[in-house]
Amino acid sequence: MVAAAHDVAAVWATLEGVPDPEVPVLSVVELGIVRDVEIDADGHVIVSITPTYSGCPALQVIEDDIKNALARDGWPGARLRTVYSPVWTTDWIGADARRKLEAYGIAPPPGRGPRDTAAEELVPLQRRVPPVACPYCGSHATTMRSVFGPTACKAVMYCDQCRQPFELFKAI
Repeated sequence: MVAAAHDVAAVWATLEGVPDPEVPVLSVVELGIVRDVEIDADGHVIVSITPTYSGCPALQVIEDDIKNALARDGWPGARLRTVYSPVWTTDWIGADARRKLEAYGIAPPPGRGPRDTAAEELVPLQRRVPPVACPYCGSHATTMRSVFGPTACKAVMYCDQCRQPFELFKAI
């Protein structure tokens, strides 16, 4: 049996409805965790995922939610393949998803521009965070209160204008 394009599209549509457990305003597709969908010759769904980082505590929940959603929509026994290369990057979060993050009260990660693959072998060290717009009032008069947020992928920021704390999704 060869998978029809509409079957693959239907799987993608199901995955669009699976929220990220740590940022439920985004689906696992919008966050860039889901990399690929295949249907093998026997009709089994194979979903390739890349965790946001190797120690992501939500990975098991994400995997279970994906399998449960697919089973509910008619694809029981779906298999997940974890792909670590290339590594996940916040560049995979699209413009619509960034707007959703901001509306949810999380500052989206800053864009990193063109990538220098030769420089990627080293971890860049930063002492200063570029200005971050407050998702509540838009002010750039913000400061980082803690590089360690509620999850490893977020930092805690504070707006000096509206006096609201907020999270910053770190650029990775």
